[in-house]
Amino acid sequence: MQTIQQEIDERTNLTSSNKLELLLFRLGEDPALGRSELFGINVFKIREIIPMAPITAVAGSPPHMMGVVDLRGQVLPVIDLPAVAGFIPKSGLNILLITEYARSTQAFAVESVEDIVRLDWRDVLSAEGNGGHGMVTSIARLDGVNSERLAQVLDVETILREVMPSTVQDVDAESIGPQVELKPGSFILAADDSVIARTMIEQGLDAMGLPYHMCKTGKEAWDQLQAIAAKAQEEGRSVQDKVALVLTDLEMPEMDGFTLTRNIKQDPRFSSIPVVIHSSLTGSTNEAHVKKVGADAYVAKFVAEDLANALRQALATVH
Repeated sequence: MQTIQQEIDERTNLTSSNKLELLLFRLGEDPALGRSELFGINVFKIREIIPMAPITAVAGSPPHMMGVVDLRGQVLPVIDLPAVAGFIPKSGLNILLITEYARSTQAFAVESVEDIVRLDWRDVLSAEGNGGHGMVTSIARLDGVNSERLAQVLDVETILREVMPSTVQDVDAESIGPQVELKPGSFILAADDSVIARTMIEQGLDAMGLPYHMCKTGKEAWDQLQAIAAKAQEEGRSVQDKVALVLTDLEMPEMDGFTLTRNIKQDPRFSSIPVVIHSSLTGSTNEAHVKKVGADAYVAKFVAEDLANALRQALATVH
């Protein structure tokens, strides 16, 4: 029992050390290269892993949705992940990954599960500019620098949007409410590694009339803050004259949102800037860590009205 509790404690404390655990799995053979590649998903998003279960086909289902599975009384959609990614499972679809993501639960069918590895976010690099095409957010070096083993971290947000598109408008300016005025010359500094998430965030900020600068990783946002601070000092101004609020995702290559938030709140130059965390990682454990690192608010992805309310409340504390 003590060993199990130690493992739980260690896993929970990963969020305070810029580390993550990836579940590694395979989807089958790449038709172009004729080989099987490794893929990864954050363990925090995995509720459980089960052998393939009986699936009930649903009339009119979108492409790549296999149907639904009844898991202890909960009916979940099942997504054919190899089909989405263009891979061919040679031994069949043998495993279901039950995932919790952005207030929803679903099952991804995969060929096999390999391992769980613990990594530093610095060994997870953005896929943009490295051959990623929207479905892959980052590339994980499994053995550190110069690693020969690489795993592709899938953009679950984009995959779910493609397979099960929303039937309602993501951002409705009327429901978001009146626009918000910032101090002249100031803006929102936002960070998210998902293409679809950045698009929705930008639409929400535009609807609120909030100027913003968008970053793709936590490290990029932190570097931006450093540059803004240096320029502000040259001009005899404070960083707060330029950055009204930081809006950040949690899972990001190179530096996660927990580390970014902790860096901001521990630096006297930035500590008074409100930080709102916007993430698909939900649950009481993650929310407790959000408070621990000093974030001013936490909002689960993606409901535009909820994000707008969180931003208004956080901005009201400094205006």
